[in-house]
Amino acid sequence: MAAVPQLLTLRVAEARALNPLIRLLRLVADDAGALPGFTAGAHLRVQVTLPDGKTDWRHYSLIDFSTQPGATEAPREYVIAVRREDEGRGGSLFMHERVQPGDLLTIEAPKNEFPLRALESCAVLIAGGIGITPLTSMAAQRKAEGRAVRLHYAGRSRSLMAFLPELQQLLGDQLELHADDEAGAPLDVEALLDSCSPEDQLYVCGPKVLLDAVLATTQARGWTHERVHFELFTTPAVEAGDRAFEVVLAQSGKTFSVPADQTVLDCLIEHGCDPLFDCKRGECGVCSTAVIDGEIEHRDYFLSDAEKASGKVMQICISRARGARLVLDL
Repeated sequence: MAAVPQLLTLRVAEARALNPLIRLLRLVADDAGALPGFTAGAHLRVQVTLPDGKTDWRHYSLIDFSTQPGATEAPREYVIAVRREDEGRGGSLFMHERVQPGDLLTIEAPKNEFPLRALESCAVLIAGGIGITPLTSMAAQRKAEGRAVRLHYAGRSRSLMAFLPELQQLLGDQLELHADDEAGAPLDVEALLDSCSPEDQLYVCGPKVLLDAVLATTQARGWTHERVHFELFTTPAVEAGDRAFEVVLAQSGKTFSVPADQTVLDCLIEHGCDPLFDCKRGECGVCSTAVIDGEIEHRDYFLSDAEKASGKVMQICISRARGARLVLDL
């Protein structure tokens, strides 16, 4: 049985805009006591209220620039940053517009699904937009350990890239900035990989377009999965050609229609089911579900190519049906 997450109620000590899209929040305990520790790359799950009044959870990576030993073992605060998504389901708007200093938020204690491995070679960190957040603590840890690190940080413009002064102070010439509006093009992933040595390890966090480019390029070069670690900062989006389909739960006999703009997971939750899940981005594998019948449109980053080709399992948080019907072993 999975462990029950530890829930905390924390006070918003600070909430301020870093730029037009990103808002920083600093969370503390009312007694100013120590909070559960975390490691570089960890995130919080924060309970948000959606426009329809329902509650949901959102993941936000923990930000830390300290290079002091043990700084995150018993912290007095958690710092997160939230990117505003006007076209999203409402979680980011809640964090931007409704959460104010002094408010209480319910969170789950830190969890790390994007850990920084101990390695003697260089850790090459690649951030796109708000994907910078988990990489802050990774960069700080590498500096604290006196180990090689290099951060490539890409964004649409410098005005929308958070934490530039802190990163420049921390990393100096180990920080490479790329602003699309200055370069006239997206980050050149081929050139970035050309600058890496065979021993370097990549840690990538950002939007789907960046992650897809890095994964496609490293795979074309024969890089092993063990060298490329990632976290996706994108929730499932409707893609061209998406359409409604029927999902049948074989164990219970229930049948539901999944709209084109909804995931299987969210459809099941809406109808009172209680499936296991965590990331909702197709990364963690918690929602892996056996498929009895139907063709799958795989969109996850968890299953191997062989598992996808088998057609026997899917990540219901992000993958869909190619046809009109799926039968799941639920």
